[in-house]
Amino acid sequence: MAKTKNTTAAVNSVPSSYVPTLKKQYREEIVPKLMKEFSYTTVMQVPKLVKITINQGIGGATADKKLVETAQQELSLITGQKAIATVSKKDISNFKLRKGMPIGVKVTLRASKMYEFLERLIRVSLPRIRDFNGISEKMDGKGNYTLGVKEQIIFPEIDIDKISKILGMEITFVTTAKTDEEAHALLREFGLPFKKHNN
Repeated sequence: MAKTKNTTAAVNSVPSSYVPTLKKQYREEIVPKLMKEFSYTTVMQVPKLVKITINQGIGGATADKKLVETAQQELSLITGQKAIATVSKKDISNFKLRKGMPIGVKVTLRASKMYEFLERLIRVSLPRIRDFNGISEKMDGKGNYTLGVKEQIIFPEIDIDKISKILGMEITFVTTAKTDEEAHALLREFGLPFKKHNN
């Protein structure tokens, strides 16, 4: 566990000349593969991964503000970037919710931190899911993909003995792909383990 925490700390202080493994892989392997697969005529047509956003909705946040603070700390640890609180946009009396109240946490990752998180997600965290057999292939129709994670404890940065509440999260991959097919191909080449269908 200490090794992973050191890795997260290292992500925060990488030199400007450092190129993440997946970024290098994108340039050297993924771009040529996708150009061939989709018959692109220029490199500019090849879809890119623009950002990864991680959202957590905190059930019970209205009754216990500490839940949001804890979730912020945990998500900051997981991503290597400070998480921010998300707030309610309107009053909902049934849920004792007032406009401006914290109801979750969010991180948006770009550039090196995005690639580093993606690599840790693919190689370390997803394989830790019990009975894991791949992720859903359903895209959003706009070239983006959202992955639902049920428990934050799949991330080795989280000490299971210290958590106060099991929390899920939504991880959204935003790409420049014009179609779901192209987005799927891009994320597949990065190594996201989509479920295999037996024909």
